[in-house]
Amino acid sequence: MSQRHRQEAIPPPKMDTRAHAHNERHRINSELHAVATQVSAGLEPDEVHEPGPAFAPSHRKNTEKALKNTAPKSLRHWKLKEWKRRTAVRRAKAQAMRLAGEQP
Repeated sequence: MSQRHRQEAIPPPKMDTRAHAHNERHRINSELHAVATQVSAGLEPDEVHEPGPAFAPSHRKNTEKALKNTAPKSLRHWKLKEWKRRTAVRRAKAQAMRLAGEQP
């Protein structure tokens, strides 16, 4: 039988998780504002404590699987500038050929 509906541990309610994440974002933004104020007041940036995340919600029940899936994905070639540039060069060549063919 399927293991899909078997629940080992009950996850926390979604509302609580979202509230916790919201509070964490608010805390980090407030601390970053304080850091910006200190730096603009003349304190060296190296001397200021930079806030970091103290809470990260678990998105998966199996953390090993989640860590395995966070590996960098292969690049999509059509999103690279070289691909776009190459396409533009081909388009320009085709346009030049069309213009050369029209003018005898």
